[in-house]
Amino acid sequence: MFQDISINQILIALGLTLIAGMSTGIGSLMAFMTSKTNRRFLSFALGLSAGVMVYISFMEIMPEAIDGMRLIHGEKTGMIYALLAFFSGIGLIAVIDYLIPEDENPHELAYVENVVKGNDKGIHRTALMLAAAISIHNFPEGIATFITGLEGLDMALPIVVAIAIHNIPEGIAVSVPIYQATGNRRKAMRWSFLSGMAEPLGALFAAFFILPFWTPQVSSLLMAGVAGIMVYISFDELLPGSEKYGHHHAAITGVIAGMAVMAVSLLLL
Repeated sequence: MFQDISINQILIALGLTLIAGMSTGIGSLMAFMTSKTNRRFLSFALGLSAGVMVYISFMEIMPEAIDGMRLIHGEKTGMIYALLAFFSGIGLIAVIDYLIPEDENPHELAYVENVVKGNDKGIHRTALMLAAAISIHNFPEGIATFITGLEGLDMALPIVVAIAIHNIPEGIAVSVPIYQATGNRRKAMRWSFLSGMAEPLGALFAAFFILPFWTPQVSSLLMAGVAGIMVYISFDELLPGSEKYGHHHAAITGVIAGMAVMAVSLLLL
């Protein structure tokens, strides 16, 4: 079944994942091109990402995965397999999240107004650990983005945009403390950029170790797992992050807007 996937599909999926990963660099640029964090915008943007990911997971990806499994295993058994894959996706990303020490958790926020030149080895170490934590966290996101990219642009593009938006604060979170510790802007931007490159690495892992075993069943199970990963990220990272920036109404407006945009786009496509 691997032969049914064209080289163009694979290259497009890899390219989309690369774009999503590179958006951590946008966060580091924001840290050095602005003097103050636009917290209202980030509240809205993270809420928007959550709305997009939750809506497409439950309204597009899961129904497609369930239909695929039902065709192979029948009504009830197919549903059971799809649900097991969905909760396995949640379990995978939850375990990764649990294994990351609290002090280096990538959900910690940073503000560009905290960018001050310093020489603190403790801050430097924490920032590098944070970059490593975000890289580990981004790896399964890269697999998820790649898998959805193989299913077509109509499904992949909204997810790429949503993940790219949520990578921006992660870029800020890495670059701000590294610049605080070293005063080296290039080093801060380099580590911020590298932390996002875990996503295309995840995509390459999927291309080399998952595609050779690609079948309709594997595709449906992976799609259900991807839905679980995205739902967990939305509830554990995006929604709390949007609230922590301090603009509740901007956050909920973003969630609703994300769902509405996805609903309209799915109707039109």
